[in-house]
Amino acid sequence: MAHVKNHDYHILNPSIWPLLGAVAGFVMLFGAVLMFHDNGPWVFVIGVVATLYVMFGWWSDVVVESHVGDHTPVVAIGLRYGFIFFITSEVMFFAAWFWSIFKHAMYPMGPLSPAVDGIWPPAGIETFDPWHLPLINTLILLCSGAAATWAHHALVHENNREDMKWGLVIAIVLGVLFTIFQAYEYSHAAFGFSGNIYGANFFMATGFHGAHVVIGTIFLFICLMRLLKGHFTPEKHLGFEMAAWYWHFVDVVWLFLFAVVYIWAG
Repeated sequence: MAHVKNHDYHILNPSIWPLLGAVAGFVMLFGAVLMFHDNGPWVFVIGVVATLYVMFGWWSDVVVESHVGDHTPVVAIGLRYGFIFFITSEVMFFAAWFWSIFKHAMYPMGPLSPAVDGIWPPAGIETFDPWHLPLINTLILLCSGAAATWAHHALVHENNREDMKWGLVIAIVLGVLFTIFQAYEYSHAAFGFSGNIYGANFFMATGFHGAHVVIGTIFLFICLMRLLKGHFTPEKHLGFEMAAWYWHFVDVVWLFLFAVVYIWAG
């Protein structure tokens, strides 16, 4: 009886995933440094693959823990708080790029942002028309967010797994379409990443957002696969709830990018 659990907390078993995750993250970062110094991408690729393997294995264990009943209401609250803190850190990450854009657009003179007579965008930079492909991508991402909301409503309020499935399918397809259009836009950019502060800010801000769209699309796809396997109930759907939060975060960040990068700073 001394070993009987009499509390709502989940005492984790010893796990190799934190150590493997730290090693994989270091290899990925070290490989990126090597790649930037023209030493090839292979160490970076190995780090990325190792990181993806850790993510798959670790989160698979979390799903198993949920199914065996370890995610009590107290544990679920802790997981929600943890994910909220994660999104908060992502907000701070994007705030840095917005700060850089505001600074250089409002005060375009200086050794790191050379411009002629304080011109912004710098002379010779041909910006994108915000009311063409960027506007289309905005509508696509908003519709994708609406589809994710439909899927959440179908599960929580109606327990309609069929509608949830199609809501996820639509959200995923629109997410993929957004990425394709973003890649098309990049291929037609009249400026590059290096050599000008406008291009550096543009590609860092929109590029990291694009990476988040890819991650969020994968997140939703995994939720779809779990749904088809019979996971999720109106009472227990923490993984899908976090995917929806993440997708709406991606939506909101893009609205700010569209307004600031494409319209105001362009």
